[in-house]
Amino acid sequence: MDAQHFLDTVTFEMRRTKQLGEKAMAQIDEHQFHWRSDDEANSVAIYIQHLHGNMMSRWIDFLTTDGEKLTRKRDEEFEPHPRSRDELMRLWEQGWACCLTALEALKPSDLDKTVTIRGEPLSVIHALTRQISHYGYHVGQIVVLCRQLKGVPFKSLSTPRGRSKDAKGDYLKQAK
Repeated sequence: MDAQHFLDTVTFEMRRTKQLGEKAMAQIDEHQFHWRSDDEANSVAIYIQHLHGNMMSRWIDFLTTDGEKLTRKRDEEFEPHPRSRDELMRLWEQGWACCLTALEALKPSDLDKTVTIRGEPLSVIHALTRQISHYGYHVGQIVVLCRQLKGVPFKSLSTPRGRSKDAKGDYLKQAK
């Protein structure tokens, strides 16, 4: 596979994951950002805090420093904080900007390098695919939580039930 194509694909999937989260979060109100089913459960706000902390740690100096920065306070990411929706969305944007800026700076030759996360050496390819998986996991949790909180008028982020035939038809038309 072409190295630049791989980098472009990783960046595309990161942007798509970000957009899915944003489309889901746009459907809930400020109070719902903080809702937790119990004291051990995570809220949308907590997932945002965790993603922000992870992104700032992993992507600052991605190629040259350990991805688990000494300044990161991971346990605090899972504590509820009285942040407004606007504050949370600023954290969301800051984390994703850090991630996407670092991705866009990578060159094909960087894929041959090794990075370290928590003292563990990883190929850049491994580190990138691990982050795609990690962010997809948590954004998926955000989407499910938003769907549960919003209820029936939730606007589907993919092909709605009963519309697969229509979506397939559109796809086939575009492919011709």
